[in-house]
Amino acid sequence: MQRMTALFFAALLATGLMTATAHAQQDQEPAQDPMATQQAAPAQDFSDDQLQQFADASQEIAVISQEYTQRLQEAEDESAQQEVRTEANDRMIEVVEDSGLDVDTFNAIGQSIQQDPEMMQRVQEMASQS
Repeated sequence: MQRMTALFFAALLATGLMTATAHAQQDQEPAQDPMATQQAAPAQDFSDDQLQQFADASQEIAVISQEYTQRLQEAEDESAQQEVRTEANDRMIEVVEDSGLDVDTFNAIGQSIQQDPEMMQRVQEMASQS
């Protein structure tokens, strides 16, 4: 369950990745996300390949997240919402693993990006080139 929540959070991060950076560049001070401050990830060095895999997977996850957010809003009850979340999570895990990353590495990169504007910029550039 914790893995699902973390990945779902990563998907939401991926969806907002481009807009969050635009706001951060305008304000010069990125807004603090309360979810991100709860679990600060230690700074890690990720290879360009890993960052490219993250960028590619994030783009696919953003599409999945948008699709399932709409389905989640249309779900009639808690049981239906949970079914939508589970299905979305399974698809997101598949995308991450197909990209060549494991879920933990994907989430670690996502957390690092929130704390490192330069890394976020690099991933943005990679995403726009793919």
